[in-house]
Amino acid sequence: MDIGEVAKASGLAPSTLRYYEEIGLIQSSGRKGLRRLFQPKVLQELALISLGKKAGFSLDDIRGMFTQRGPEIDRGQLLEKANELDNKIAELSAIRDGLRHAAACKAANHLEYPSFLRLLRIAGKNRNRATLSKPPAKSSRS
Repeated sequence: MDIGEVAKASGLAPSTLRYYEEIGLIQSSGRKGLRRLFQPKVLQELALISLGKKAGFSLDDIRGMFTQRGPEIDRGQLLEKANELDNKIAELSAIRDGLRHAAACKAANHLEYPSFLRLLRIAGKNRNRATLSKPPAKSSRS
């Protein structure tokens, strides 16, 4: 399959396929003129990459799952990611329910409404958690 056929079958841009090859996620099997050629198994590899990305794995994590013998997926890593998704689903469900509840509220000011204040606390905790997981910004003053 040439790169155009793979792009059409996978829904990915040729530039994405070239990037995935550059970082070692997929391999072309040769060239026909200037066009890269791929084995049909690349479509399954691209589907695994897509699933991994949707599940929240980084491209580096995904690359670590591909070996010379084929994909080797760590079950513990999958369970850990599934647990993270469960937590995120619960958090988003609580926010969704709170937004619906606040939207139906007849209070004149949402800032005086207990359910809305709970939403603000959840959002504040998430912001603080995100801030703690990022490295501090470098100051332009030295």
